[in-house]
Amino acid sequence: MTPRDPHRRRRILDATRALIPRHGIAGITHRLVAAEAGVPVGSTTYYFADLADLTETALTETAAATRAALAEWAGELAAGADLPATLAALTTGYLDHPEQLLTVNELYLAATRHPELRPLARVWFDGLVDVLTPHISPTAARAIAMYLDGVLLHAQSGDTEIDTTSLTAPLAALAALGDAPPAA
Repeated sequence: MTPRDPHRRRRILDATRALIPRHGIAGITHRLVAAEAGVPVGSTTYYFADLADLTETALTETAAATRAALAEWAGELAAGADLPATLAALTTGYLDHPEQLLTVNELYLAATRHPELRPLARVWFDGLVDVLTPHISPTAARAIAMYLDGVLLHAQSGDTEIDTTSLTAPLAALAALGDAPPAA
């Protein structure tokens, strides 16, 4: 038996991913998702066991998008001559995607209450450390990842403009921490 609308599951997931930054994970309901996706409410439970399954599947897709973005960052950092300046530019470019940032922060918060989400919540931080360690020490990579987590959260919750100039000097200082990067 084939569903009448083979794209319905995809529309439900896309709707959920669009709703998380607007309403937060705690604000997601079957009715809200169904209305956003333009499907009957029963479709959300047909394709997903429950709301937790639906949101976890949507967050898994967000984690995959984060991995893809970090792969692009790795290429940019490998091609760039000035790691702090390149990283500052990539970070300010990332600020142009507030929905992704809000979703990642929602995931961080949800992972504090739902341990099963912790591996998804670590994708950004661990991935950034992995991208940086070919260029700088593991200590410096972790320090930069912590700093950028704070910068991105501050940029979302404050009125202060974050620009490459304000990021470059702190990133350069943090990049100098620890031992030399691992030998290639």
